[in-house]
Amino acid sequence: MKKIFLTIATAALFSVTVFAADGGKKANENTATASYYVQQEFNADFAGATSVVWTINKNVQKAEFLIDGTKKTAFYNLSGDFLGTTQTVSYKAIPAKSQKLIAEQYKEYTPVSVIVYQANEAINNDIDATSYFVDLKNDNHEVLVRVTGSGNLDFFKQVK
Repeated sequence: MKKIFLTIATAALFSVTVFAADGGKKANENTATASYYVQQEFNADFAGATSVVWTINKNVQKAEFLIDGTKKTAFYNLSGDFLGTTQTVSYKAIPAKSQKLIAEQYKEYTPVSVIVYQANEAINNDIDATSYFVDLKNDNHEVLVRVTGSGNLDFFKQVK
């Protein structure tokens, strides 16, 4: 009986020592976890989403995921409100009027990629429900322009 007790005590002491050796840290420390409320909202909004990876910063909780074979990103503020989604789309997805404006105003640039942002207007009705961000490049520069849902074109950011 004494040997069984010593064996159990030694095994318990060994497992506590192993756990304490790494400071009790989780195996995957870089994985961010969104709030419980946001995860429940996300699961309701995007049932069937797979390969979900959460990133949290000081402004937003972001989920990158696959749904119906399409890679998307959903954004929630820190209070848990759904802000909108993004996904990469074809250049042909932007309005024809905008394609013409880009061809005129950015003649020396080539479109590289387009991301569509679908905003939650219930949170902020001052923004367009749909905006396209077009990455344009030439040999020396790279710029990002915003195309509104109505087809207007705005310079957004100098990338390079």
